[in-house]
Amino acid sequence: MGKPEYCIVLSLDAVGSRDFEFLKKQPNIKELLQQASYSEEVMSVYPSITYPAHTSIVTGHFPNAHGIINNTKLQPFIKKPDWYWIRKAVQKKTLYEEAEKNGIRTAALLWPVTGGAHISWNLPEILPNRPWQNQVSVLIKNGTIHYELDLNKKFGYLREGIKQPQLDNFVHASMLYTIQKYHPGLMLAHLTDVDTNRHLYGVDAKEAKEALKRHDTRIGELISLLKKEGIYEKTALFILGDHSQIDVSHVLYPNFWLREKGLISCKNGRVRDFQAYAHNCDGSCYIYAKKGLEKKVREKIVWAVRELQKQFPMAIKRIYTRAEAEAMGADKQCACMLEAGEGWYFLDEMETLAAEVDMGSKRPHMMKGIHGYQPDLPGYQTIFLASGCGIQKNKKIGKMSLIDEGPTIAALLGISLGETAGRVLPILDGKRSLCYTETEEEWK
Repeated sequence: MGKPEYCIVLSLDAVGSRDFEFLKKQPNIKELLQQASYSEEVMSVYPSITYPAHTSIVTGHFPNAHGIINNTKLQPFIKKPDWYWIRKAVQKKTLYEEAEKNGIRTAALLWPVTGGAHISWNLPEILPNRPWQNQVSVLIKNGTIHYELDLNKKFGYLREGIKQPQLDNFVHASMLYTIQKYHPGLMLAHLTDVDTNRHLYGVDAKEAKEALKRHDTRIGELISLLKKEGIYEKTALFILGDHSQIDVSHVLYPNFWLREKGLISCKNGRVRDFQAYAHNCDGSCYIYAKKGLEKKVREKIVWAVRELQKQFPMAIKRIYTRAEAEAMGADKQCACMLEAGEGWYFLDEMETLAAEVDMGSKRPHMMKGIHGYQPDLPGYQTIFLASGCGIQKNKKIGKMSLIDEGPTIAALLGISLGETAGRVLPILDGKRSLCYTETEEEWK
């Protein structure tokens, strides 16, 4: 089989290897697996959160290479920091823009970090974050206006803000409609039903299981549409996760500690100045020194975080140096990095030092399920499934990484992401990447 005419990449946020046995029993995924190449041992990146992960998928690079090192930006003086919504923050080639350059028209639905990207039909994941903004204005500025208006007119009634499953119902309906009307050669869609329900109810909650079942139904409807349109045999379908989740019961607020140690000063509850600042990635946490003070406050930061670890050894599993964080693909600009212990995660607020998770409290960002941890934790991996035109059938891949996915999809489409940290997986029907040099034996 040659190059597919159509390629669909469906990201199921927070679907992990722990879900694989359950998914294999669902009717549509069960049928799809019979003709797919797949892995239930996909390593995420570090920190293992949505925006770094999705950018690694489409670039083939680790976060500190492509530049999206967190979901949100380091903005200590702003109450609600901006997310990395805009494509210009990405410092590497992307799958969707290389496809466009090579004559493959693309569509994206809520794919992270695509605001303002060169995508033919783009509805980016972006929210208003300033008093002068609203949802319409940020979408018009950063997406494809006529496409966004078209989708809103057709399916806006399905949506209730970011509530689930309403949001994924909107994305799913929009995806099917986009395939029928616009015929993109590359379609990227991001579904967050499972992620939302795990945050709210816990990793193995019945609500999460119901969300997994809804994903299977959506996949079945997608396949039915492809067959109805007569393009199923011409399509390559990729279904993948970005990270898993872990149940939590407690939160640690490192900035409270840094303030107590004189490294942060506040006025009226807002940061006025700082020498060191903690910026969370959920199950991990960057500690930054203020620019220009790195050498001066390094020892004080090390002392402060070690003292915090002594007081909360159950909350801080490990302290990584800057060099160690960089070696794992995290931000090389941090002073150090904290990894949370079992049942714990981090937040930036500083009203208290530690708290139990209480979903009924008024504290922001309380959650029962969390990601952001070391991607090699047992049972914390995610999944990858590829099926259709140009893909080998019924091949178990074994261990792989998120950074392998973009180069593999690019090779299938006959385009190149250039030199990447990821490899091309040996699942293509005799095809090789434009930069592929190793023998098949070396992959084994």
